[in-house]
Amino acid sequence: MSAPAVLPRHPRLISLEGGEGAGKSTALASVRELLLRRGHEVVLTREPGGTPLAERIRTLLLDGRGAEDEPLLPETELLLMFAARAQHVAQVVRPALERGAFVVSDRFTDSSYAYQGHGRGLDPQWIAELERRAVGLRPGLTLLLDLDVREGRARTSGRDLWPDRIEREQDEFFERVRAGFRARAQAEPERFRVIDAARPPQAVAAAVAAAVADWLDAQERA
Repeated sequence: MSAPAVLPRHPRLISLEGGEGAGKSTALASVRELLLRRGHEVVLTREPGGTPLAERIRTLLLDGRGAEDEPLLPETELLLMFAARAQHVAQVVRPALERGAFVVSDRFTDSSYAYQGHGRGLDPQWIAELERRAVGLRPGLTLLLDLDVREGRARTSGRDLWPDRIEREQDEFFERVRAGFRARAQAEPERFRVIDAARPPQAVAAAVAAAVADWLDAQERA
């Protein structure tokens, strides 16, 4: 089977990716503030989720209750992710982009390649075909907050009284996820900016804002 065609990158779609404890929340706020200062409308959203239906799918994916009776298969996890993503793109992402807004998403399709592809061992060609059919676009800019797995887990330890189904995975799983993200960044250096997330959250947020500002300036000069 031939590889699916590379999808177009949208210049007003920005995604933030990274493992557990990388500080995405602070970084997202920094990106939003920068774009607002420059006079842009900003839609801040997340995956899985972003619409009422997609948020219900998120609960199915992350809740984990009943997993002992009927564990969620990797294939089911992937398809649920893309069901939520299809709804999210159709209801939130594309309408915002079409009216000229910037969309900043806490995770996007790269997470499926990292978590379900590298982490669960599912075929990346299948993920690419789902991406082509259910999503149809890629971010113009993806910010990868890269952090050592053990440090990230230490940061999140005790943060939630009941860790979600994915947060309860072992370190080996998250090492594969991190390797997946880094492989994506290496394969698409024109789209990714890798940010060292080992620094304090405010320093990471400042680095993220600087990367976005440089990218916007380059867009304007092009």
